[in-house]
Amino acid sequence: MTTKPRSLGELLQEFSQHCRLMREELQKVIVGQSEVIEQIFAAIFTRGHCLLVGVPGLAKTLIVSTLAKILDVQFKRIQFTPDLMPSDITGTNVLEEGVDGRREFRFVPGPVFTNILLADEINRTPPKTQAALLQAMQEREVTVGQQTYPLPEPFFTIATQNPIEQEGTYPLPEAQLDRFMFNIRVDYPTAEEEERILAITTRSEKVEVHKVLSGKAILNLQRLVNSVAVSQYIVQYVARLVRATRPKDPSTPDFIRELVDWGAGPRAGQFLIQGGKALAAMDGRFAVAIDDVRRVAVPVLRHRISPNFQAQAEGLTTDDIVLRLLREIPAPAIPKYER
Repeated sequence: MTTKPRSLGELLQEFSQHCRLMREELQKVIVGQSEVIEQIFAAIFTRGHCLLVGVPGLAKTLIVSTLAKILDVQFKRIQFTPDLMPSDITGTNVLEEGVDGRREFRFVPGPVFTNILLADEINRTPPKTQAALLQAMQEREVTVGQQTYPLPEPFFTIATQNPIEQEGTYPLPEAQLDRFMFNIRVDYPTAEEEERILAITTRSEKVEVHKVLSGKAILNLQRLVNSVAVSQYIVQYVARLVRATRPKDPSTPDFIRELVDWGAGPRAGQFLIQGGKALAAMDGRFAVAIDDVRRVAVPVLRHRISPNFQAQAEGLTTDDIVLRLLREIPAPAIPKYER
């Protein structure tokens, strides 16, 4: 007896239920941070990487380690320090002597060979070591010597970062920042949330979370999210929004020319569409809406725009600039049907 293939609508509803279960499991440990969790989910289901930025003690590492317990995948954590070397991340060749007396090199994989890599405090190590992740994040492979080794699938890098202004930090190069799909700001909890955190964390009882998805299921859901429809109307809006961040583009608003040195590249548009697909799928919808793109615009664009001295003097952040762009860039007009 053959089973009837499920429709896209049924698959999307099942996907939405999986996301709800994952959120419920996370909220057993994490209080609040609903936007942070939503954006991490969106990155995972679109093969993206995340950068979590916030001061110490806001549960950035706890969010990632708890997520790894919910997903039945391999998880490794690297604590980035000033003396960390690239080979400590990627792995190295070691010389071994076999039973026949012959010596040969054997590759010993580093912690990057995993499904979820937590790069903890990534800005506390020099650029030489930070760059060891570039190939892994972009091509999902690692080259050591003359050999290239593929990374396991799925693979995500979730990095945490303390604010750049703190001592002993190395700002991430722009090329590496651009590899992160989302720059997620982890903010202080509300007064009510902080009271709940204090009540929960000072008890002796241990909270157990349950696994929701396997690695194979994640790969299948990534393909499902990729099948969410994107209309030409959405593509036009995304292109218009990204091009408006560039000071030298003819369509750029005047305030961008006054406040921005350089804007976002095409990768920003790709991530806006992918993030919109993920949000639509998590809601169980077939197609991306304008509001989906607007919901991911700030975390996608905030690290791809460089405010100039005038913006800094006026106390404006990239978030302020992106939010103003969202207000000023209209959605494309939908052509009317003519008989």
